[in-house]
Amino acid sequence: MSLLEPFRYPFMTEALLAGALVGAVCALFSCYLVLKGWSLMGDAISHAVLPGIVLAHLAGLPLALGAFATGLLCAAATGWIKAATRIKEDTVMGIVFTGLFALGLVLFTKVETDAHLNHILFGNILGIERADMIQTVTASALTLVVVLLMRRDLMLFCFDPAQARAIGLNTGLLYYVLLSLLAGTVVASLQAVGIILVVAMLVTPGCTARLLTDRFDRMLLLAAGSSVLATCAGVYASFFINGSTGACIVLAQAALFMLAFVFGPKHGLLAARRAA
Repeated sequence: MSLLEPFRYPFMTEALLAGALVGAVCALFSCYLVLKGWSLMGDAISHAVLPGIVLAHLAGLPLALGAFATGLLCAAATGWIKAATRIKEDTVMGIVFTGLFALGLVLFTKVETDAHLNHILFGNILGIERADMIQTVTASALTLVVVLLMRRDLMLFCFDPAQARAIGLNTGLLYYVLLSLLAGTVVASLQAVGIILVVAMLVTPGCTARLLTDRFDRMLLLAAGSSVLATCAGVYASFFINGSTGACIVLAQAALFMLAFVFGPKHGLLAARRAA
């Protein structure tokens, strides 16, 4: 089989383009999650969207609408419970997202429909339909535009909320903007890797770039580049091994992270040993 064989098929070309866009959006947003320490929040929202997806399907509404609404519900419930109790935020997130995910699984197993919802759990970017492709591109583009327009305010909010408040920024608004962008990014990524693996798309690129640089602008570029490369490599490899595309994408991202972890010029394992 020729190495150029995948490019003969339109569905592979579409998957590569959609995957590259989703990978870039997830990578840019992952930098903010890593700096803010919200990796678990990404995990929480990505799992909590399942009941919203099932309910939207039953109501005949767009699945993205249900996923977005439930993601915001998860984030708002986490903030409200944390403010009303003495329980720490990470513990509250664990309770809320596991409860919503369990509710989604119960609804998922009880729904009798001809539609296949398994792609929501595991992703199926190779079999993405035209309507889902438009939904993915639209959600990715909107999220990308907002992140780029507000990148400086969001960066200051993630680095130093007190300083952001001192110079007059509405940190409460930025908090909910960040949560809304997170929910939108999760919705955009569902078709690529599904609910179960989307957290890797939201965390790994930012961690990889953090090992390579201390400058935030450069971190954004490195994260996006590594994520697009890993996404395209995962889609390409899945064609030849007939494996899960989402899993191949995540494995490619993990491989790039390990390379950065070992060979990073400043924060890599070998560099740390040389400095010691």
